[in-house]
Amino acid sequence: MKFEDLLLEIGGFGRFQIFILFSLCLPRINLPMHFLLHNFLAATPSHHCAIPHQEAFVNLTMEEVLLISIPQEPDGTYSSCEMFSQPQFHLLLNSSLQPENDSIIQHCQHGWVYDHSQFTSTISTQWDLVCEQRGLNQATATFFFIGVTMGAVIFGYLSDRFGRKAMLLLSLVFSVIFGMLSAASVSYSMLAITRTLTGVALSGVSLIILPFGMEWVDIKHRTFSGILTSIFWSIGNMLLAMVAYLVREWHWLLVAVTGPCLLSIVCLWWVPESARWLIANGKVKQAQRHLLQCARMNGRKDFTRGEGLFPSFHLSQALRRMSTNKKPGQSYSCISLFRTPVLRKISLCSGAVWFGVAFSYYGMSMNLTGFGLNMYLSQFVLGIIEIPAKMIMYVLVNRVGRRQSQAWALILTGLSIGANVIIPKSETLFSFTSLRPVVAIMGKGFSEAAFTTVFLYTSELYPTILRQNGMGYTSFVARLGGALAPLVFLLDEVWRSLPEVTYCGVAVCCGSVAFLLPETLNVRLPEGIEDIEKAQ
Repeated sequence: MKFEDLLLEIGGFGRFQIFILFSLCLPRINLPMHFLLHNFLAATPSHHCAIPHQEAFVNLTMEEVLLISIPQEPDGTYSSCEMFSQPQFHLLLNSSLQPENDSIIQHCQHGWVYDHSQFTSTISTQWDLVCEQRGLNQATATFFFIGVTMGAVIFGYLSDRFGRKAMLLLSLVFSVIFGMLSAASVSYSMLAITRTLTGVALSGVSLIILPFGMEWVDIKHRTFSGILTSIFWSIGNMLLAMVAYLVREWHWLLVAVTGPCLLSIVCLWWVPESARWLIANGKVKQAQRHLLQCARMNGRKDFTRGEGLFPSFHLSQALRRMSTNKKPGQSYSCISLFRTPVLRKISLCSGAVWFGVAFSYYGMSMNLTGFGLNMYLSQFVLGIIEIPAKMIMYVLVNRVGRRQSQAWALILTGLSIGANVIIPKSETLFSFTSLRPVVAIMGKGFSEAAFTTVFLYTSELYPTILRQNGMGYTSFVARLGGALAPLVFLLDEVWRSLPEVTYCGVAVCCGSVAFLLPETLNVRLPEGIEDIEKAQ
């Protein structure tokens, strides 16, 4: 007797499940608004060195002041990080002349002047995180993902120990607290700490939502529930573009993307705990109460009257028999994922896949200026392109299976990134100016397809007693990829195309590892470790 048999009796996908899924979708919208916030929070507008004693040049236009004060790059733009130690008045006669000697060129001595036409303020302009401090600007995203990495382990263990709902609410409460503290930051150090802690809190939301919803849904609708939840990530992606367009000041932008977490807390208050988790942990009376609630909402009056396969006077006994054979006081942790051979193989391979998915996804998502579009439009378009990608994956994962879909989606992501390395950026005999954005958008679609599949696939690979530990472990590895992704952009100082080549290679290699995982299409969710080992 399995939990899926009971679900068929009470309604495996009715009004009760729809209520739960839509309640979980609201916090899902919050996630990309923080996970991809770095694109706008730390955006670096055009800038040049501040010019001292500018009032002495009253007879010169601004363009002429820049010409005699700031060296020019080969493409004719003014340097962002260098200035002349003394005004070069001879350049007014002929701007194509070279400076008299390179020794008069120095780093900015008096700060920077920023172009505020696009952003009122960002953390880059607030604390001058440019030029030599550019690494600190990129590190802001890394600090956030380090927090998400730590949170994945913490909340993965806690949600298996204390329940899905309690930990989801706790993570949302802390997300609000640390999100608002981030907005009130008065120094870069304070921002780095609070963003790290926000990442820890939001990690719980990220890894609990999908398994929580799937544990209430029957086999037939499992894929649909996973894709539906994932679509709301894309909606959050598009909302981020609109919110960032309307709010150009970084403090208020943080407030705007954190506020919806309060509404999520209210919506989740009426969502019941996972019956699978309750049964697996011996909380039979509470599970019985939620199951009867589910039957009533789904209109299964025969079940609530004690008819059908599970008469009410036998329901408690049936639930106790379904309980996993778990010794009193026994608890599981991430170490349990590596104790048995099949589970060990699944954990190692799924960890590699998650790293590749997150590394390539955030590598593309944090390079909005590389698509040849306005950054707000890029963010919005990349959110839109994810939706048809998810729709296609809904068909593929049910037709060709999870394994093939996961592997090829990630491999094609890498090949799309690699293709843009080969396509010329400048005008040549043949025009490629419109091809680069098209290939980039295709790659983003493949990347989102890989991310959508990996959440669904991983939730089906692990047993109920270890599902959140498994999600926590894989999310931990994924966030390592997310933390490293923004730092890879710094490799462009070695070779301009090295970041793209790195993203491409990692995605293709990790995608190939997915072929080693077992198929889970139309397979019951495993309840205990023995279900995993016996299936192989």
